[in-house]
Amino acid sequence: MEHLPILQVVIPLVLAPLCLLLVRQAWLIALVGSVSSLVCATFLLAGILENGSSNYYVGGWEPPWGIALSLDIVGGFIVLLVSLIATLVVAWAHHSIEDEIRDDQVNLFWCMFMLCLTGSFGIVVTGDAFNIFVFLEVSSLSTYTMIALGKDRRALTASFQYLVMGTVGATFILIAVGLLYMMTGTLNMADLAERLPALRDTSTVRAAFAFLTVGVSLKIALFPLHQWLPNAYTFAPSAVTAFLAATATKVSLYVLLRFFYTVFGADFVFDELHVDYLLLPLSLLAIFIASTVAVYQEDLKRILAYSSVAQIGYLTLGIALANSKGLTATIVHMFNHGLIKGGLFLAVGGICLRLGSTRLSDLKGAGRAMPWTMGAIVIGGCSLIGIPLTVGFISKWYLIIAALEAQMWYIAVAIVIASMIAVAYVWRIVETLYFQEGETTFREVPLYMLLPTWILIVLLVWLGVDTDLTVGIAERAAQSLLGIQL
Repeated sequence: MEHLPILQVVIPLVLAPLCLLLVRQAWLIALVGSVSSLVCATFLLAGILENGSSNYYVGGWEPPWGIALSLDIVGGFIVLLVSLIATLVVAWAHHSIEDEIRDDQVNLFWCMFMLCLTGSFGIVVTGDAFNIFVFLEVSSLSTYTMIALGKDRRALTASFQYLVMGTVGATFILIAVGLLYMMTGTLNMADLAERLPALRDTSTVRAAFAFLTVGVSLKIALFPLHQWLPNAYTFAPSAVTAFLAATATKVSLYVLLRFFYTVFGADFVFDELHVDYLLLPLSLLAIFIASTVAVYQEDLKRILAYSSVAQIGYLTLGIALANSKGLTATIVHMFNHGLIKGGLFLAVGGICLRLGSTRLSDLKGAGRAMPWTMGAIVIGGCSLIGIPLTVGFISKWYLIIAALEAQMWYIAVAIVIASMIAVAYVWRIVETLYFQEGETTFREVPLYMLLPTWILIVLLVWLGVDTDLTVGIAERAAQSLLGIQL
């Protein structure tokens, strides 16, 4: 049990080259790796909830000489989300990947998938600021490759655009880490948190904070730094889109939370620098502009991609409210939105497999031909809107409570209005699927693809009704980040 933090990273790392070497067994190896990661993540989170944060010293060397792995409640929650989504995507993707990627590159894809999983886990688990940059690059480089493996030539352009913007973001993060090391002489984040209060007034530390915030904002696709996201989600293979939409931005947002609250401190971020003054308007712009743009898109993947930009606005809005309820809303929505977009993009991947297209003009009447797949899209769309009895409602409810607690009633009104815009683009999808006549000779996807999709869709409703698990963990996580004694 004590070695679970390092196993979370090592298992997919060791299996990645095996996927490359054992061509015919690559999918099975990826499935074993993702299931093993899910088991580790479940035990890790259970242990953290019972005993507090988990710390592991690599090679037995304690910091600052050695590298520490540190996992708190927020990290355990995110690791569980990533491993759950990875397991369901791998189980779903066997047929889809063979259809969307050249035969001689399938094993390369699964190798990259395992490396992406390694990077994602490493970002969350590490207690070292420089290793966050290293694991970000491991995750990002494998992601660029997975996107580029799509048969559509536009996937290459999308991958290159993502590479350029991702590299700029990574460079900013590396500059920030270098400046912090120059000022403190340490890379361990616990040591940084102890040494930075005495150096907060220096221009170097403030510059490091600025570089870090902009760099991570590029990674999470915060408006207006989101330009890489729509094309990446639209032209990537369906399995890649589902995994990225559900996990990538959540992992990057975790980095922002960790630096804001545990390294620099909430008092420095919000009371001295007033980052909320910038984050609040950007979050609202993301919600309204991206939602409005989604209404006018003609491709289902692209509608959901712009919806993701808007949902990132909701995530950062909770941080900008700078109170416990807002932080709780952000953490619970990180998990909830991962489930929503994972389920939706798996369903869209099924459409892509059967129709070879995700354009709305090609989906007329598809609701009658593929009832289970289209039913999943409808329920997922309801959760995006925030209909009661779904997880989307829970996220928005806590955001509204946080806004009212901060005496910002206009934010609560804005959330309700933005939800109405979401109704518009979700209704466009429903109208096309069920109320327009079109080709209905295609058939439903196989059962093994429906099961992972509907596991996520059922979770959307179950966790929307029984909120004790997700909201309970999110409340404890928010109190932990704010330094409130549990």
